[in-house]
Amino acid sequence: MGVLDGKVAIVTGASRGIGAQVARRFGAAGAAVAVAARTTDAGMSPLAGTIGETVAAIREAGGTAAAIPADLSRPADREQLVAETTRQLGQPDILVNNAAVTYFVRVEDFSPRRYALMFAVQVEAPFHLATLVTPGMRASRAGWILNISSVAARHPAIPPTARASRGGTVYGMCKAALERFSTGLAAELYADNIAVNALAPNQVVPTPGTIFHHLTAPGSPDSESPAVVAEAALLLCHRDPRELTGRITYSQDLLAELGVPVPTAAS
Repeated sequence: MGVLDGKVAIVTGASRGIGAQVARRFGAAGAAVAVAARTTDAGMSPLAGTIGETVAAIREAGGTAAAIPADLSRPADREQLVAETTRQLGQPDILVNNAAVTYFVRVEDFSPRRYALMFAVQVEAPFHLATLVTPGMRASRAGWILNISSVAARHPAIPPTARASRGGTVYGMCKAALERFSTGLAAELYADNIAVNALAPNQVVPTPGTIFHHLTAPGSPDSESPAVVAEAALLLCHRDPRELTGRITYSQDLLAELGVPVPTAAS
């Protein structure tokens, strides 16, 4: 028996990186997983990974999953994602907002189009998706919403480090907004037995995206396995919603707090 047996989970940005790892971990725990992202076929993105590959990995391990293409910058795609998840797998019990489009550009050089796109995917989409899944969760008297954040949400020190001055301001704004949304929604939904949390890695996770942006490198001793984030995500998406809600927490810190061993990359 898996801790997510009988549950339906939506994981966005699940074609690669943290999202793909969370989707696979949830599938192994028994959830039927809606794997959502834009990349349906190899070559569509300069980064490796597709939703079909994530679904195949879940199914090969004995799990249940459906690939649902979605451009989270588009409201119609968000609505279609929830509708298709319900049609193919059932009413969502869990929503993991992980999708991100990120540009590391100094504020003075940010184009309005890129600014709007980042906020649409990283702030507006989690807000909209939460409004779409909450009625069903409320009817079921249980639900879990998890927003994947980053240490970039923290205020930079002054004088700044070299990393803080390299163009991460808008990314940090998005993540800070997401964290405040998480705690506020957790308070609103507490009486409905729906948990809402924000989770960030303690260290940079070497994903196709972070490697592309030169934030880390494969095998870096200062990096964190995506399996660590996935294990922490699982803890926040199956325990009593009143027990763990309204948290802005970090993967390794949460595992240590709850006495759960830190998984290895092969876990």
